[in-house]
Amino acid sequence: MGSSASSITVPTFTGESTFASSFQQVLSNAVNLASLPIQEIQANVNTQTNQESALSSLESTFQSLDSAVQAVDTASSGSLSATSSDPTSVSATTTADALPGTYTIQVDSPGSYSTAISQAGSPVVTDPTTQSISSATSFTLMVNGTTTTITPTGGSLEGLADAINNSSAGAQATIINVGSNTSPDYCLVVTSTSLNDDPVELSDSSGDLLGTSTLGAAATYQVNGSSTVLQSDSSQVTLSPGLTVNMLAASSGPVTVTVAADESTLESALSSFATAYNSAFSAVEQQTGQNGGALAGQDIVYTMQDALESLVQYSSGSGLVGSLNDLGLTVDKTGTMTFDASTFSAQSAANVTQFLGSATTGGFLQTATNALTAVDDSTTGDLQSEYTTLQSQVTTENTEISDKESQLTIMETNLEQVLSQADAAIADLQEQKTYYTELFQAEYPASSS
Repeated sequence: MGSSASSITVPTFTGESTFASSFQQVLSNAVNLASLPIQEIQANVNTQTNQESALSSLESTFQSLDSAVQAVDTASSGSLSATSSDPTSVSATTTADALPGTYTIQVDSPGSYSTAISQAGSPVVTDPTTQSISSATSFTLMVNGTTTTITPTGGSLEGLADAINNSSAGAQATIINVGSNTSPDYCLVVTSTSLNDDPVELSDSSGDLLGTSTLGAAATYQVNGSSTVLQSDSSQVTLSPGLTVNMLAASSGPVTVTVAADESTLESALSSFATAYNSAFSAVEQQTGQNGGALAGQDIVYTMQDALESLVQYSSGSGLVGSLNDLGLTVDKTGTMTFDASTFSAQSAANVTQFLGSATTGGFLQTATNALTAVDDSTTGDLQSEYTTLQSQVTTENTEISDKESQLTIMETNLEQVLSQADAAIADLQEQKTYYTELFQAEYPASSS
């Protein structure tokens, strides 16, 4: 913005004649009259400067509201978590790749693992740290139809269990006491890590070391109401990118898994949005009406009012959450927005997510982002465009003021010269009058005039 013009200063006329004060008045009147156009332009500059200040303040307020909308977008799409309607039968976890939404899974059977235990008492192992069920140094383990050679370190039962667990055979080995405290008898238990009906077998050169396997079964389930029964050799299945469910037990019906943003973070963001909206609304209201600010009556004020109205009047037209009121964001008769956390909490995460959408994919957030960006964008926004126009006008009018001040200075100089010449001539005539008056009185002392 250009600098404002300085105030007009009337020069002081210093004459020698008795008419010097009259000449000062002539000079003052001429300067004041000639400065009237400058004062009018200066008034326009002052008005435009005040409008620039008001625009700058409004832009800051609207950018704060825009930031509050982006914070809601972040809270709505970030830090996703999964909740299960029946955590006793299905649990769920998410990663950064998860997508917000609602999923269903019906667990017909959680499946089971094939397992087998070594024969009790043959031989009896009373100390698993030094004894084992076989003196062999190499074993053959078959799990899920795959054969793996097991070579334990040392000859103990614990060493054999560790070797199985450290292998890639797909089995877990544990040791269990089937005897008493006074007469222990430790056995080896080998369990498949996959849900299927393949037997588990462990042998050495003398033959099988485990008893008959208790065969497992694959987990069976249905997703999103489909009649197709799916099978899995793991209790964990990827239901969607970034969403893993753990089938814990058979469910009585479809279990709903909801992936949504953390509710407390979104709740805080919506509350902050209401505060930012009220600040923007109040700032615009101060520029309206007979007692409005520097922008009263300007089109930009109506543009900002329309932007705010587009936010509060947004309606999705579908879903259980169709307006800001359903989120707990209500506007009273004075235009003040309040946030009711209990109303928000009563809504399902899926319905809230559907209504909000995102800044780029639709819903309330895209509408709000577009409306506010059109107003406060630092390059193309309506506020910036108005501000740029005012700056150009102020620069032009300050240049005009400077030009007129230069013209006024020339006029002052020329007028002072003319008045000085007139004052000098009058002063000379007054000196001559005084001289001849004194001479006449000296010549004719008896004369009364």
